[in-house]
Amino acid sequence: MIKSELVQRLVARNPHLYQRDIENIVDAILGEITEALARGNRVELRGFGAFSTKQRQARTGRNPRTGDKVPVMEKHAAFFKTGKEMRERLNRALPGIDESIVMAAGIPFAGEI
Repeated sequence: MIKSELVQRLVARNPHLYQRDIENIVDAILGEITEALARGNRVELRGFGAFSTKQRQARTGRNPRTGDKVPVMEKHAAFFKTGKEMRERLNRALPGIDESIVMAAGIPFAGEI
């Protein structure tokens, strides 16, 4: 889902709000998360997950076309870790699947992970 699709879904669920207001709200939330990460802060949304940054050390890379060694500068990368509630919702057993068959096959299912 891209941002415009998110806005459209929110507009459909909230017909009493103007689309431009929802766009401004989504932009404000994403902007605040981005600004917090740029300041080095961690952003936690309970049940959803936590955004943070990880430092990547400088290293020597390789140009895939020529094979030449290339210095790669130190940088920070955004990192997202899912929250417990989201992880549980994503890992629920699929409808129509018999859990006894899944267990017999040795595949972990929701609740076992």
